[in-house]
Amino acid sequence: MKNIFKLFIFLLILNGCSPKSETKNLTYVKLEIVKVEKDFEKLVTEKGIAEGFYQFADSNAVIKREHDTLIIGKTNIKNYYSNSKYQNATVTWSPDAITVSNAGDMASTYGKYTWTFKDDSGKEQISKGVFHTVWKKQKDGSWKYIWD
Repeated sequence: MKNIFKLFIFLLILNGCSPKSETKNLTYVKLEIVKVEKDFEKLVTEKGIAEGFYQFADSNAVIKREHDTLIIGKTNIKNYYSNSKYQNATVTWSPDAITVSNAGDMASTYGKYTWTFKDDSGKEQISKGVFHTVWKKQKDGSWKYIWD
């Protein structure tokens, strides 16, 4: 009888801990990702597109741009955005959805973005679309994108 009572207590404790704490942790990770997205956008605004995309990139990050071109590696991404056409461009975005892996070490976001730039004639142009970013938690606890 004592063993059944001990087993019952053990199962009660086990049941009370697992799912609720996991949900709480994933909610915390989502809040981290919201902050990372805001910090990323702020750095792009303050330091420029090339620097922002460089600093928030994982060393093996990949971005997909016009004509389905893949730019691989954070240095190549910085070089891509160092092109003169991006020097006076601005970009803003906001995630509409955040998904976090069960392990809490990967996340993805998607939402709307707006690019503002001047064309060859100097006329301001606006381009809008949808972005999708995949984030990976780094060994130091920071988040870097691996896909954008």
